[in-house]
Amino acid sequence: MDFTVVAVAREDDSPIDEPLRVAVAADRLGYREVWAGEGPTWDSFVLATAIGRATERVALTAGPVAVSVRDAFSIVRGAASTAAVTGRPVGVALGTSSKRVVEGVHGRPRLRPAAVMEESAAALRTLLHGKPGEPVVPGSVFPRRQQPPGGPLTVAAFGDRAIATAAAHADRMLLDIVSPEQVRTLRAKLEAAAERVGRTPPTLASWLPAAVDPEPESLAQVLRSIAGYLTVPGYSDMFEAAGFGEAVELARTGADPDVLVRALPPEAAGVVGLVGDVEAVRARVEDYAAAGLDEIALVPATVGDPGGERTLTALRPE
Repeated sequence: MDFTVVAVAREDDSPIDEPLRVAVAADRLGYREVWAGEGPTWDSFVLATAIGRATERVALTAGPVAVSVRDAFSIVRGAASTAAVTGRPVGVALGTSSKRVVEGVHGRPRLRPAAVMEESAAALRTLLHGKPGEPVVPGSVFPRRQQPPGGPLTVAAFGDRAIATAAAHADRMLLDIVSPEQVRTLRAKLEAAAERVGRTPPTLASWLPAAVDPEPESLAQVLRSIAGYLTVPGYSDMFEAAGFGEAVELARTGADPDVLVRALPPEAAGVVGLVGDVEAVRARVEDYAAAGLDEIALVPATVGDPGGERTLTALRPE
């Protein structure tokens, strides 16, 4: 199993500069890649650049960035600029994000998200490899001056259309907080989609919340990251089948996150995460590997474990 590290994944009340501490720890401990997620707090390319300047060797991936907010050229320009400043390979990850972010924060319509994802991924598959002297985009009079950023193209997927886009264009497909059972199902869909377009399937990665020997506050942080998925199709059924139907029903009534965290028992964190002592966590990693996952992108709990130091140390590459 390949391990990478997510410096920032979701909005919470952790310190604004916590992602830099996570990234520095990951670099020092020998992880090969750090993801710089994007949200209302951080611009992913600025954060990736800051991480590159604060670390020594780790490769960088920016995103997932919302395809309804950033056009393909802006994404390539951001990645190439980050690579030029840091001297590191920089990959990009694409996602459709949510209506709450695209419309509620950016004020942009979230229309035809699956189609926009397909258009963006198809364009990026070419633009990410453009050479200096070529047009910045086909037909433009402006020549490209930056070197290609050198990192992989990742597509975040869960639904069938997004999986088809990943199979057709991506180097890596990204899942978010999934169980091993979901990995097995989604892996089969990815392989079938790749076969239909005559491509080798991209590698399969998942962001998974992680907390080794968690403090109570670390566990609460993991549960809070899960709470937002309780009403998402494909997740709600899984949580109900695991015995957490009460929390799912509360989520459907619009209960706030604090109520949902109190309603979720500690065992819920282990359904879609790596939580427990190191032996239990490594056993769960084996479950994911057996299901067909190639890469776990660790989202370490940082409340009660600044910088995710304890978790990242326990799971560091050998």
